[in-house]
Amino acid sequence: MLTLDLTNAPRWHDLAPGVRVQLRPLTTALMVATRSDPVVEAVPEMASDEERAVAFAKALARRAVLAWEGIGDADGNVIEPNPEAIDALLDIWPIFEAFQLTYVSKGLLLEQEKNASALSPNGPSAGASATAKPARKPARTARRG
Repeated sequence: MLTLDLTNAPRWHDLAPGVRVQLRPLTTALMVATRSDPVVEAVPEMASDEERAVAFAKALARRAVLAWEGIGDADGNVIEPNPEAIDALLDIWPIFEAFQLTYVSKGLLLEQEKNASALSPNGPSAGASATAKPARKPARTARRG
């Protein structure tokens, strides 16, 4: 059963010990806006899947991050989220991975689930029956000698 969260309230996500971010819900509107982000659209066609994933994750995070805790500048001063700081945060590999796992992948889980339906017992996706038959062994002929 699909459970709908009708509150659509932002949630806190832990990305590393002592580091957490408050994120908007991953909605259709947020995904559509991210897909049409100028930075995402500017990714060259020949870019690798990894380059595309990084560009998309950063664009999504710039839209989704509302607040954070445990993040500061080089001098240890607390800083507020801003586009440059969000991009720098996602340049840290463990943070990027945690963001992908705790936020992005949960939003895409439904996409995967709808593609994993069981086969129809009697339609175009019904399991195919075998049509090939094993080859018969050639008949032995008696040798005359």
